[in-house]
Amino acid sequence: MNGLELVAIAVALAMDAFAVAIATGVQLKCVDSRQTFRLAWHFGLFQAIMPIIGWSLGLTVRGFIESYAHWIAFALLAWIGVRMLREAFEADCEEGERCDPTRGMSLIMLSVATSIDALAVGLSMSVLGISIWYPALIIGLIALIFTAAGLHIGRLIAGASRFGQVAEVAGGCVLLLIGVKILAERGVFTAFFG
Repeated sequence: MNGLELVAIAVALAMDAFAVAIATGVQLKCVDSRQTFRLAWHFGLFQAIMPIIGWSLGLTVRGFIESYAHWIAFALLAWIGVRMLREAFEADCEEGERCDPTRGMSLIMLSVATSIDALAVGLSMSVLGISIWYPALIIGLIALIFTAAGLHIGRLIAGASRFGQVAEVAGGCVLLLIGVKILAERGVFTAFFG
């Protein structure tokens, strides 16, 4: 695998993290350096760790993980997305009480959900006999950069919008759509409707 292929894989893996970061920035509306660090660090860290885990597992449990990974990612993204939608429509909710996706379980769940695909990449590299350490580092760094950028793009979108609630609803819908996309890529809908 050459450097260009590795960067292309890393960028492709970072797209879900980028989209989730934009949605998070929209929800938060005001983003500080700690929130940027927490989200970017965790997304980058999980994107780097998941290929290592997948590579380590190799072919041993590949069938089991591939069978359920898309459902896990969908459930985590749907839970956060529905939570964002609920908060967008809660008129009596104080700004300080709003969920901060850069903290606690929301942060962990988003980190796992956006890095499930990286686990599969690690499995693939194991099968191909490719060393994982350098690719994992590049994947993690690109995810970190894309996440930080996405968070601030989302903040700008929310700040420029006169319709903050609409932007927040759109952010929740983006998370749900990413979850649905993950299921569609795995052929779940063709199994039901095909």
